Amino acid sequence: MDSPSSTLTTRRDLLKATSCGFGYLALAGLAHEASAGSYRGPLAPKRAHFGAKAKRVIFMFMQGGPTHLETFDYKPELAANDGKTVSSALLGGGRNVRLLGPQYQFSPQGTSGLMISSLFPHLSKHADDLCLINGMFTDSPAHPQASVMLQTGSTNFVRPSLGSWVVYGLGTNNQDLPGFVTINPPGGAGGAQSYGSAFLPAAYQGTRLAIGGDSIQNIRNRVLNRRAQRAQLDLVQSLNRGLLDRVEKHSELEGVIESYELAFRMQSAVPAVVDLDRESKAVKERYGIGTKATDNFGKQCLMARRLAEEGVRFIQISTGGWDQHRGIHTRLKTNCEGIDQPIAGLMSDLKERGMLDDTLLVWGGEFGRAPREQAPNQDGRPHNNRGYTMWMAGGGIKGGQRYGATDPLGGVAVEDKVHIHDLHATILYLLGMDHEALTYRYAGRDFRLTDVAGEVVHGILA
Repeated sequence: MDSPSSTLTTRRDLLKATSCGFGYLALAGLAHEASAGSYRGPLAPKRAHFGAKAKRVIFMFMQGGPTHLETFDYKPELAANDGKTVSSALLGGGRNVRLLGPQYQFSPQGTSGLMISSLFPHLSKHADDLCLINGMFTDSPAHPQASVMLQTGSTNFVRPSLGSWVVYGLGTNNQDLPGFVTINPPGGAGGAQSYGSAFLPAAYQGTRLAIGGDSIQNIRNRVLNRRAQRAQLDLVQSLNRGLLDRVEKHSELEGVIESYELAFRMQSAVPAVVDLDRESKAVKERYGIGTKATDNFGKQCLMARRLAEEGVRFIQISTGGWDQHRGIHTRLKTNCEGIDQPIAGLMSDLKERGMLDDTLLVWGGEFGRAPREQAPNQDGRPHNNRGYTMWMAGGGIKGGQRYGATDPLGGVAVEDKVHIHDLHATILYLLGMDHEALTYRYAGRDFRLTDVAGEVVHGILA
């Protein structure tokens, strides 16, 4: 906390400081809706629709569309036909195309014998915990639309993000921290929509947290010490409550009152949670922290574990650069090296702390890549939204299995297909929520994350 400043003694001085510290943080997007009289904070824990298998989610977003054909979808027939020219009708193209076989070796891993690429030597040790969803498909092959679809369930409209829906439905277990935190969210495709609350009350939007520098902006008041801040807050809240007493209902004002208090509490709670220096050298090494290739994502994974441990409901970590139209032999290897040890470290850490069983891990990008080469000698693949892979592990997931399949060449999902709406419905189900019952009334109708679609994928459940 900053060094104490002189004590403020007048109302004018106190009100003048309201744009600093907790005031700015609150007004930056934490105001929310509530009902007068029986008011409960919007982040207070809420009763699930039924028994939950998971208490929290860590969503690992690989922005750009990682290739399933070099990572988690073993295609020996594609390998056997590497370099052959085939009819584009097989792959949904407009001309004959040249097949590009897998560029890395696959081998069976764990007692389950799950086939995983040589790009993941550390994660392969957790093969028996992984469920590879090989039959994923989505609506668009364009980055912006597909990214927004993955994050919000819609390609065309501004809708609340998955994390916002989760916290809206369940609240969170630590009232001193946000319910939804996004670490290093990528810019570009999706942007702020990937963690926005749209028409849901703003308390449910994600709080951005950065690796390096000030983890959360405005978390420290650079003008007032804590005692003066409390005096400032008490004055402002007394004025707000005085106005509230004179009106029958004012949801926005109630939201401001609560958000100021949360922001004030966060100033004490957040710095301790995000201080990775509190971890031992051995723990940091497990995540690859201190090694150039793995340092950034390792810190994200470790921070995600600390936030999960402290009761944050939904945590998203991200890394970009997976749009490999070229560079499969160089850039893809770098991408995988950057996340392999950190994710394995996270899974080991969660296991040792008894948290993996009730922490749902989700990994994937907005789509996959096609089984044909981008262009002659370009060492890359074009976009493919018709068939690709995501994986899940932990809370309520049956590990050591492949679910669904693409065709023999890996271009189109053909067996036990899973749409993004199905993925969202399943995540909510594991958290104890019925995706059809989790609704919010806006503009005259009830909205939900899965729109009018979505089926729970029971085949992947433990």
